[in-house]
Amino acid sequence: MASRSESPKICCLHSTTAPVQQQQQAGFDVSDGTSTGSASACSESTTSALGTGSAMAGGGLQPQPASGEVLDMMGEDISHIDPNEHHRNLKLPTYGSLDPAATIAGSALKGSQPILRSQSAHPLDPLSPTEIAVAIATVRAAGETPEVRDGMRFVEVVLNEPDKHVVAMADAYFFPPYQPMLFKTKGKSSFYPLQLPHRHARLVVYNKRTNVTSVWVVELSEVHATARGGHHRGKVISSVIVPDVQPPMDAVEYAECEATVKEHAGFVEAMKRRGIDDMDLVMVDPWCVGYYSEEDSPSRRLARPLVFCRTESDCPLENGYARPVEGIHVLVDMQKMEVIEFEDKFLVPLPPPDPLRNYTAAASRGALDRSDIKPLHISQPEGPSFRVNGYAVEWQKWNFRIGFTPREGLVIHTVAYEDGSRGRRSVAHRLSFVEMVVPYGDPKDPHYRKNAFDAGEDGLGKNCHSLRRGCDCLGLIKYFDAHFTNFHGGVETIENCVCMHEEDHGVLWKHQDWRTGSTERRRSRRLTVSFFCTVANYEYGFYWHFYQDGKIEAEVKLTGILSLGALKAGENRRHGTVIAPGLYAPVHQHFFVARLDMAVDCKPGEGLNQVVEVNVKVEKPGPDNPHNNAFFAEETLLRSEEQAQRDCNALSARHWIVRNTRTFNRTGQLTGYKLVPGSNCLPLAGPDAKFLRRAAFLKHNLWVTQFHPDECFPGGEFPNQNPRVGEGLPTWVKQDRKLEETDIVLWYVFGVTHIPRLEDWPVMPVEHIGFNLMPHGFFNCSPAIDIPPYDATDENGQKDTAMKGQPEMIPALLSKL
Repeated sequence: MASRSESPKICCLHSTTAPVQQQQQAGFDVSDGTSTGSASACSESTTSALGTGSAMAGGGLQPQPASGEVLDMMGEDISHIDPNEHHRNLKLPTYGSLDPAATIAGSALKGSQPILRSQSAHPLDPLSPTEIAVAIATVRAAGETPEVRDGMRFVEVVLNEPDKHVVAMADAYFFPPYQPMLFKTKGKSSFYPLQLPHRHARLVVYNKRTNVTSVWVVELSEVHATARGGHHRGKVISSVIVPDVQPPMDAVEYAECEATVKEHAGFVEAMKRRGIDDMDLVMVDPWCVGYYSEEDSPSRRLARPLVFCRTESDCPLENGYARPVEGIHVLVDMQKMEVIEFEDKFLVPLPPPDPLRNYTAAASRGALDRSDIKPLHISQPEGPSFRVNGYAVEWQKWNFRIGFTPREGLVIHTVAYEDGSRGRRSVAHRLSFVEMVVPYGDPKDPHYRKNAFDAGEDGLGKNCHSLRRGCDCLGLIKYFDAHFTNFHGGVETIENCVCMHEEDHGVLWKHQDWRTGSTERRRSRRLTVSFFCTVANYEYGFYWHFYQDGKIEAEVKLTGILSLGALKAGENRRHGTVIAPGLYAPVHQHFFVARLDMAVDCKPGEGLNQVVEVNVKVEKPGPDNPHNNAFFAEETLLRSEEQAQRDCNALSARHWIVRNTRTFNRTGQLTGYKLVPGSNCLPLAGPDAKFLRRAAFLKHNLWVTQFHPDECFPGGEFPNQNPRVGEGLPTWVKQDRKLEETDIVLWYVFGVTHIPRLEDWPVMPVEHIGFNLMPHGFFNCSPAIDIPPYDATDENGQKDTAMKGQPEMIPALLSKL
């Protein structure tokens, strides 16, 4: 989800014949193609590249080593390679254009069908560990001096997602089930691609020596060589220094910051004033400083840590957040890794150890766990109903692709529904959670500075963890791993990072005929894809649920440990809840932003959607409402971005429908999907609140924009210490682009106001928040009508019966008879 540096090059065949049928799409050879005319150069090169079985993961010809490229000979050390010794890359001739996003090199075929080929990496697949390593090595090798290379720290390496037309081409001709209808060109003749463009990696690099942030785009290719087992190549496409920004913090920096603070003489002395001599008891949580004045400008990379203290050094399972340290002001220069400001402002005694502070198993805290919970087993003896091919998923007529980024975590790509004779119908191109903000409502120091941008300052994906069967997920589970760079450029893998499984979800639909007593009922099943992340004290679970009735539910589960403050004897705070002697939890809010790149009944890249707002109105008394009981749904088309800044309204049952402007259902209505809000709120802060400088996108629950590839994050790409007011969504919508028929992106902002309870301590039970995407005239009737009846047979082959000692249930009508 990043900017495109240039249009990809695509090698194609040009044919006047119709596409082959799906059952003919298993061929992998282009030898049947006959080249003519000026296209022979491309055809000859392509045949040599593909006809010998040496296909590349990203497409493209077998290249010679190129200027600025790095080769990875399957594990060999590549750091010694001098990019200046490489030769020029081979260039493909170009012969026309599909559209501005795709330049075509092709050859004409006479009387032959296009041959569909398989590729090893889909354009939307997350980067592999090898691709990440090659991208890093390529950027390192491009460093101008040894000092520059030595100072490079790698904040993020992520797939630079291609143009939507490239995705359409891949799904049409290169990846099963092969859907040529997704990619059609204008005019009588058609172009059929032989290869996809190379995949690109996008890197955010922070130079620790110079305090400079840069963004690089690296082209990746893979060549399978029989003798050596294959090698990988990277080439720098672009590099840009981004001034006046700070990239997200990294876990390595957090660990170094904690060690730096605990070694500071003033800090050690301040802790002794509070009765702490053992620094092993001390926990230092670095927090980004935000932006409150010029002192917080991104000319320095800064952190203001919060300090906590455990009671027992030999108890690593102790809840150290139960003893916050108040009154110590610390400012750390994260570039130089030194304390630049320190003041022991005032002394607040450490809260006494709370006997209820720990949350581990009872045996480890001298308590008893419940003993009356019986086992609950989930059995699927015939296996799950979903199918997985790489990152592609099919389940109950749904199909989509799994993605993952260090910033967003889980991404859902190319969501579509197989609708019988109407074929594959698109719903959305890309769904993800792109930002979250947690502002605190206590005006006292240090709590007024707590307004973390957990995605933009830390990274939701980077803070994910491995999930465990039986704990995080139940049933037959498909796990997906996540691959990241660490701060120093190594590649790390989080195993079982994304969990996918089926869940029973109660009754889907039911009706009993009261005359006959006959009942038809169906049980609901949903496919759940999720991941969990930990950001300091809080945990967040992000879920996408797919239902058999065409609904998609987005859900966030909030849990973890409250961020606390200490109280003096007899002190009380109106801006928080006292949860233990000397301990209180400030009020705060959690806001999440979902970016929904919609594509209702659209091929990739088509701009045929619009958004209408629906409000329920009470009919005015009069001839049309003689009984004063009438109400109706009133629709308003959101025509431009300035108009499409909207808020939730439960009193009018407000919701929004994304419609295709040219596709109709059987009653003549436009097909659509509606966004149905769940519980929600707006920021409980004044209009001049400092955190709203960076988080002005929180001022509305819904924003609608035209799709633009560079508009990815609602507060801009670099919210850390961002001095610019209203960067991101509030600035983009000032263009007031038209929305009546275009490629639509919904930005849904939803939040929860957290007034802490004693029951939230020591670890908070999950709180649920989210929204739904529901079909609205998309289908001609309920898509769940074809769900078969439930076979009430248990895993031992016995029919389910009533529990012993319980009377059998008799239909009410029959009992009356």
